[in-house]
Amino acid sequence: QEQVVESGGGLVQAGGSLRLSCGVSERTFSPYTMGWFRQAPGKEREFVAASSGRGVRTTYADSVKGRFTIDRDNSKYTVYLQMNNLKPEDTAVYYCAADREPFRTEDVTDMHEYTYWGQGTQVTVSS
Repeated sequence: QEQVVESGGGLVQAGGSLRLSCGVSERTFSPYTMGWFRQAPGKEREFVAASSGRGVRTTYADSVKGRFTIDRDNSKYTVYLQMNNLKPEDTAVYYCAADREPFRTEDVTDMHEYTYWGQGTQVTVSS
């Protein structure tokens, strides 16, 4: 069973930045498609960003394009989500997820494609 652990959440003012980290325990990290999702209170979990196994391919939700960047360091079995110009509507619990399947743009936005999930990290953006 994989362990997926997020960190880096916190409270930030609008316009600020945060960098989330997500570590995967098993040493077969590099082939995994990795995704970030978020869930705001009273709302469904939604896709944020995803990265292919070697980070060559990425995709983003329209709401975060140009502000968020997903990248990964396979030597550290870690994927990151750099979040800039944060807005109050970005407030949510952010989840990292891992999928053993190859990256497919049409699939990576679907949370049901992912096998392993972290517990989430809270991001709160004040206005």
